[in-house]
Amino acid sequence: MSRRAHDVLAAVDTVAGYNTYIDLIRPLIAGKRIIRTAMTREVERVAAAIDTALQGSACALVSSGDPGIYAMAGLAFEMCREKRIAVASPMCNKTDRTEPSRLTIEVVPGIPALSAGAALLGAPLTHDFAAISLSDLLTPWEAIARRIEAAAAADFVVVIYNPRSRRRKDQLARARQILLKHRNARTPVGIVSRAYRDGQDVRIVALEDLHTAEVDMQTTVFVGSSSSFQYLDYMVTPRGYAGKYDIKR
Repeated sequence: MSRRAHDVLAAVDTVAGYNTYIDLIRPLIAGKRIIRTAMTREVERVAAAIDTALQGSACALVSSGDPGIYAMAGLAFEMCREKRIAVASPMCNKTDRTEPSRLTIEVVPGIPALSAGAALLGAPLTHDFAAISLSDLLTPWEAIARRIEAAAAADFVVVIYNPRSRRRKDQLARARQILLKHRNARTPVGIVSRAYRDGQDVRIVALEDLHTAEVDMQTTVFVGSSSSFQYLDYMVTPRGYAGKYDIKR
């Protein structure tokens, strides 16, 4: 968590979030009013946060990782637009608005799972990569599959979010089949669960064995490109220096 996130949580009156995320930050929000909801109740949660702010209470809407990456920042802006709520940024100096702002929204950057997981693995994202979520709750599987196919064919490192849930059992195996059309079976795959939290687990497996890996919604999967390699306990994707410079000196 960034220092700015700590400061915001200390300053606000109300904190809104998914049950699991509220529990993770419980020591930091003692005495605050809490708005908490279960999974799939995102719209309800964001609506409550907006209503709270409109009533004059500073409210923090918390997410895991970074709020702008597979998280709540986008939905908050969408809902403000649908409700025709005039919104201002604390970082913006525009003065040409035709109506006064009713809300100020600051998106506080966090540490996304792909950055935290990559650090634990070594350097799997040193070159181009694509991030794809396997959750079909809001995106049809057909669209997800096309994106995996395109990223694999273009030889991106592929970062997979939401690889498996209690309801979705086979999508990681289906993603593996698509990737194997474009990757060697021994391509290294980094698997990071609960990065920098209790229960952290970091592993590297071969792509051909990915379907047997234990993963859940708190796991991020890093599928290497054709140039990625495993070095000791690390996963590395070279940037291309060895092809241009003498790196043995």
